[in-house]
Order: sequence, then C-alpha cells, then structure tokens
Amino acid sequence: MFKKILIANRGEIACRIMATAKRMGLKTVAVYSDADSEALHVRLADEAVRIGPAKASESYLNIPRIVATCKETGAEAVHPGYGFLSENEDFAAAVEAAGIVFIGPPPAAIASLGDKIAAKKIAQQAGVSTVPGNLDTADHVEKAMAAAREIGYPVMIKAAAGGGGKGMRIAQSDAELREGFRLAASEAQSAFGDDRVFIEKYIASPRHIEIQILADAHGNAIHFGERECSIQRRHQKVIEEAPSPFLDEKTRAAMGAQAVALAKAAGYRSAGTVEFIVDQKRKFYFLEMNTRLQVEHPATELVTGYDLVELMIRIAAGEKLRVTQKDVKLSGSAIEARLYAEDPRRNFMPSIGRLTRYRPPRGDGIRIDSGVEEGAEISIYYDPMIAKLIGSGATREEAAARLAGALDAFVIRGVSHNIGFLSAIIGRPKFREGKLSTDFIVEEFPGGFKGEALPPEIAAQAVAVAAAAQRIASERDAAIAGAAIPEAWVIVQGEARSRVRLARRNESIIVTGYTANQEMETKTGWQPGDPLFQGTINGRATLFQIERAGIGWRLERGGAVLELKVLPPAAAEALARMPPKAAADLSRHLVSPMPGLLVSLAVAEGQEVKAGEELAVIEAMKMENVLRAERDGTIKKLCARPGDSLAVDQIILEFA
Repeated sequence: MFKKILIANRGEIACRIMATAKRMGLKTVAVYSDADSEALHVRLADEAVRIGPAKASESYLNIPRIVATCKETGAEAVHPGYGFLSENEDFAAAVEAAGIVFIGPPPAAIASLGDKIAAKKIAQQAGVSTVPGNLDTADHVEKAMAAAREIGYPVMIKAAAGGGGKGMRIAQSDAELREGFRLAASEAQSAFGDDRVFIEKYIASPRHIEIQILADAHGNAIHFGERECSIQRRHQKVIEEAPSPFLDEKTRAAMGAQAVALAKAAGYRSAGTVEFIVDQKRKFYFLEMNTRLQVEHPATELVTGYDLVELMIRIAAGEKLRVTQKDVKLSGSAIEARLYAEDPRRNFMPSIGRLTRYRPPRGDGIRIDSGVEEGAEISIYYDPMIAKLIGSGATREEAAARLAGALDAFVIRGVSHNIGFLSAIIGRPKFREGKLSTDFIVEEFPGGFKGEALPPEIAAQAVAVAAAAQRIASERDAAIAGAAIPEAWVIVQGEARSRVRLARRNESIIVTGYTANQEMETKTGWQPGDPLFQGTINGRATLFQIERAGIGWRLERGGAVLELKVLPPAAAEALARMPPKAAADLSRHLVSPMPGLLVSLAVAEGQEVKAGEELAVIEAMKMENVLRAERDGTIKKLCARPGDSLAVDQIILEFA
C-alpha cells in the first residue's frame, strides 16, 4: 500500500478523497492555484503545493507541473478526482511514465472509453445496446447536417471528449443544428481541448440511469447497482438517487451485466460509470462511460456500504477486489442534491463572492460533502458547486423527507444559491411519486423558477414566525430604550394587510386575529441575528430561514420566499401612502446577466438587428451563454470588448 498520495484536484472532491486517505493512514498532498491559496482542501492536506495562477489551464490542467509536484513531494500515487485531468489519457500516461501510480483506469482505457465515439464502437462489439447515431466525427457543419438528416431530427450534438454536460446541444432543425454545432464545438474546445463532435438520435423524455462498476487488474469486474440521474438542467445533473425508483430486478441485472461486459471488453481497471438512457418501457441504450469517480458516488456508498474511494486506492495498489457480485446488496435509499452558487430566479446565472455565512445542517441520515467553509470565496474560475447534500433512509420517502428538511436548514449567505430550487423539486408530487425523466425540470418549471407557493397552513406559520420575530426584536429594543410595546400590529404582505394582536404569555408569543381568531402560540429560543427560526407553533415543530429585509422580514422554506412587515397600525398607514419606487429603465441596454468573460460580440455600432438575433456570447463557469436581441433595433454604442471580464449587470452595449 502507498504511504503518500497526491490529489490533483480541488474543492469538495479533494476533501472527500483526503478523508478516506487519512482513514487508511495515508499522507496526502494538495495542489492549489493562486485563487485557492486559502481553500479548505489546502489546510486539510498534510502538504500543499502551489502549482500556478488561478486560470485552470495554468494550474489544475498543467500536467508537467503536477507530475513534478508528485516527484518533489515523494507522492507514490495521484488521484485525479473528477473534472480537470481525471479523464485525460495524456495525464495518466505522464504519471505512469514518471513511475507514479495513477489511481484510475489505464491510459488506453481512458482514451477509448472517454472518447464517446470509440466507446460506442466498443459497446456495440461487446453486445451493449446503443443509441442510433453516426459514429463519424463531424468536422464541419455540413457534415453534421447531413448526418442529422439521415438520422432524423431531433438529434443530439455531442462532444466526442469529456462530459458534465459540456459541448452538448439538442437540434430540432437545420437552423438549430447550425448554431448548436458552433456552440458545442466551442464549449468542447474550451473545456477539453478537443472540438470534435458527433451526431446521434435524441430520445425524447428518457430516464438517465447509470451503473457504477469497479474492476481490478486481475480480471475481476462487478457493478454496485444503479443511480437515477434524470433530474437535469442543460444536460447537467441536479438530483441523483440510488437505487432508481423505476428499475425492476430484471432490468437492473441486465444493465449491470452489460456495464460489466463493456468494462471487460475495454480492459478497464478502477471505478467507472456506464451511463444509459432508459425509455418508459425500460428499454435501455448505452450513452457513454465516465472513466472516473462520479460526483454522485455518495448515493451508491450510502446504499451499498462500500467506500468507493478506498476501493479505487486498493485496486491501484495492485490488490484484488475483495468484493464479489453476490456481496453487493442495495439497502434503503439515498438522494443527493447539488448545491450551486447560482441564481435560479435569473435563469440560473452563476454567482460569485464570499460565503459570509455557511452553516450546514446536521441530523440522522444526512451527509454533506463540501470543500468550503464560512468565509470561503466562490470564484469565477471554477465550477460553482458549493456542496453536495445527501439524504438517506430505509425508504425513498424517508430519504426525501430528510433531504427536504436539511435543505430548509442549510444556511448560505453572501452568494446566490439554488437551495430553494432544489427544495421545490423535492416537494413536487411527481418527484415524490418517482415519475422522473430528463424533461422533469422543463415540464415542472416551464417558465423558469419563480419560487414556490406555500400551502395555507404553512403560510400561516410564516406569519406567526414573522410576528414572533418582531415581538422578540421589539422586546430587546424596549429593554434598551425603556419604551412600551404595542399589542396591535398590522401584517403587510405585498398589497395584503391583516390586523393582529401580539402578546407574551410566559415563554410563548401569541398571535391572534390572523386565522379566524385562532391563537397561534409560538415557542422559540430564536434571537435577532440567528438565520434559522426554530420552535413550535401550537405544539408542532416549525423551521424557517429568516433575515431582516429593510423594515420587514424575509422568510424562506420549501422553495418559497415571503417578505412580511409587522408594523404598528400608524406605521402601516404611513407606508400605504408612500408612492411606489420607480424601477430603473434598462430597456436601451444589453447588460451581463452574470459575472463572466465576454467571448464574442456579433454586432457592430450602427448595425440593425432583429429580435432573436445573437448579440454576444459570455463564458462563465466553463459554459457559454448566448445573449439575443429581445426586439428589433439599432446598435448605438459598444461598451465592452471581447476578452473583457464582466460583472453582473455591467452594460455590454447600448441601443439607439
């Protein structure tokens, strides 16, 4: 067994690998860029070495520097995690050439299976069911268009290299294919250094189900069941779970057998994931193989009881798999949610900044994999994931309930995040019933995410919470100023106003007048400044996230956001007489909806444009975003140039 390993990655996956390595008694070496000098993974490692500037191409993708760091520190093996160099055969080969062990598959297996076209050919030869498509790369748009017409629209344009939703576009027509080809190739080049794409048939409304496999160097290969990853946005996974609520034992066994057959046919070693799309009749098709550890691997660990990172390390050290297929049993359910620094209410635009508050939840059946802590910086340079939150239980219902409660209790401040959106997904009846597909988000949130509406009973609890918070804050202020506390108040929510009375009864705060004179008795230990309001209302437990919003309170729960003001009657009357604040007129400007890099401008000053025409392309968090004209107009002035780093709402151009 090794004595020291280097983790060629950052963030939560670097911390995750270190946890297992330390439990195994192995020393760890972290690498970091200038942007990560204060990162958590740097402090958790036994040693940490700077490998370059913030830009990934000059640090985490710098193969010679990482190999040199292995030699300098005496690391005997390197774990690549996921992303960055994890599926780069040149990196694996360079590591092995330097006499260092690569904790992953052989370079040849990465090259063949990591290339989607080559992988499909191997799959076909191994008897694995595949999606209809053209296995030749399309090196120009005309060739792609010919392939699409032969297969029949709709088609998927896919990068030949890499994964994670990068370099993928759906095309319903020649016009969509022309633009999608350009964007997919550009994203693929930026993310993987390889702009090759190919065309395959798009299967509408499938489920995305993947099989976790492990193989050693002694000819043993087994699978660890499946994960359902159908909840996706822009081909990137949002919610994953194990096992799938859709598969039966017969289909699970068939998919597992094909995944193992593919691994053996490719001479695979280490952990890998074989991804399938599955139609509503449980007919499955091979999609691709990820030759690395997956982001969602914790779900499998929780239902099988095996540490996949430990097994990877042991396989790399030359050990035989001590686990047989008969040993692998699926027990209970685990559901993972990916927490990102992004704003769902602004079309999921990335968010950057410092985590001014970061308070993860705790409890039975809750696991958190994270690479940040309070005060950490979410940078523009890397993937915006904050953490992975996994709920597990004896049943899927229990796992979902635990995950929902943990999402409500997860406090993040300083950046926008997607916790409310994740809560909304978990709360939807279709999710609870297991009726999933890759179109789930589009179908459930057709106009984008605007926030959820609370059931009347929970909305009434929110009023009681805001009223109790106001009473507690008023008691503190009265103690300082020696003033009396009024009992008559007005609850203001948008245009709605309700008169209530607030009174203290021993340790409780009583709200009357809001629900047909029924008393709402609130007991809590909450104090101003605490972001979580926990207590009971009429004897039933309640929890809301809460913070001051001007003169009122902002409450969050289950994907809903409520802003409530609790005011004395005179103050409420004065507020009602105030004129509404005029919104700023930005109709004459195109502004950046996110922090990012201005990749290109498609227009010039004086040019006339039509609604729907491309104006600019912004790259953020490794994804390219096209900004289009909302109406016909003329470009008056360009206010930014390609290559500029843009802030949120920075003006890019002005219309006449």
